[in-house]
Amino acid sequence: MTYPIALTIAGSDSGGGAGIQADLKSFSALGVYGASVITAITAQNTRTVAAVESVSPGMVAAQIDAVFGDLDIRAVKIGMVGGPERIAAVADRLKVFQEASPFPIVLDPVMVAKSGDALLPDQAVTALRDCLIPLATVLTPNLPEAARLLDLAPADTTEAMQEQGQALLALGATHVLMKGGHASGDICTDLLIGPQPLALSAPRQNTRNTHGTGCSLSSAIAAGLAQGMDVAEAVTRAHRWLQGAIAAADDLSVGLGHGPVHHFHALWGQS
Repeated sequence: MTYPIALTIAGSDSGGGAGIQADLKSFSALGVYGASVITAITAQNTRTVAAVESVSPGMVAAQIDAVFGDLDIRAVKIGMVGGPERIAAVADRLKVFQEASPFPIVLDPVMVAKSGDALLPDQAVTALRDCLIPLATVLTPNLPEAARLLDLAPADTTEAMQEQGQALLALGATHVLMKGGHASGDICTDLLIGPQPLALSAPRQNTRNTHGTGCSLSSAIAAGLAQGMDVAEAVTRAHRWLQGAIAAADDLSVGLGHGPVHHFHALWGQS
């Protein structure tokens, strides 16, 4: 049996809950082989990001070339990229390989860690808007990220979420998944805006262990696209799977801060 391959382009989380580590766990949990391109190394745990060291743009490009030069990549997830030079390198290399053989791209505009530490410099926001959003099959911002990309206040109503999602579509993304977890209320609603509109709601779960939810959701969507699902199918399965991972997060009890979700909740403990 041949398993589809997905690629994550993101930063490394030494605590294992987010970034490259969360992406590879998500791919594996959903039956997809994962390859990776590391853009930065973080000294990170469930409480803080103590240090960040970026990988050179040339090395980022070399990793992309190496992976595409050998592996049959069916989908790409982009997470934490860093400064404008790395963003430009990622966009340049992906355009080359997309011209040869198109593949879907899920872009998670990672800007702030769960601990509150900034992960995207201000000067990189414009580069992300101009270089990466036009390549995105699915853009997956939370409400503060969408607001920062548009220089607006965070959406506080469903109507505002729709409006900001449409504005992000105008920047070139094919679909925008507006994630509603930062909104208030007992029900969290995500809105998929674009050719396959969709609303997905779930009760807010009472846990502090939500580290890596954005990374995990976007990589779960990429896994579905790599398996041949359409966008609505991939987003629906990813949403359902992540709700299970959050519900089981307290079973892991990793770290003293915001612990990770349980990527393998459907697999661990089975005989």
